[in-house]
Amino acid sequence: MITVVAVSGSRRGRSTTRRSLDAVLDAARELGAETECIDLGAVDLPLYHPDIDEQGDSERLLGTVRDAEAVVIGSPVYHGSYSSTFRNFHDYCSKDEYRNTAVGLVATAGGGSYGPALEHLRSTVRGVHGHTVPEQVGIRGASDAFDGETLTDADIRRRLGGLAGAVVDEARRLHPEA
Repeated sequence: MITVVAVSGSRRGRSTTRRSLDAVLDAARELGAETECIDLGAVDLPLYHPDIDEQGDSERLLGTVRDAEAVVIGSPVYHGSYSSTFRNFHDYCSKDEYRNTAVGLVATAGGGSYGPALEHLRSTVRGVHGHTVPEQVGIRGASDAFDGETLTDADIRRRLGGLAGAVVDEARRLHPEA
């Protein structure tokens, strides 16, 4: 069975990034995948130090990503790029975590611009040999897409569902035995 892991690069309690990833995971489960979410705002992950192999929850988190056939990365947009929270996690990662892994991308913006954040995510995932699917979801004015915890924007829900389908399909192509 395909496992899809979402990695939320937000530290905000009522994160639109996390809620968007929940919609992706809901759609992936409907496609028969097992799912899990790593909420980087709720884990012990000290600032990456290249001379220290294991810190906090790093080994457990890396193992979760390494064991997944697909990963969906979500980040809020900060200063035109992805969050420092995600960057810190990504610094722990290597080719071992993303080898033969389908990767989907989600960027949530409080305002309007998410393009550079998605490009930066694609570049860094490429650097660790992840298979980024062409489908990606950027959300402008992300808080307007939700009413409390509920995603009310049908177009965004459709796009997040399409991203789930793309990563599950790519994971099945990469791992036909799963």
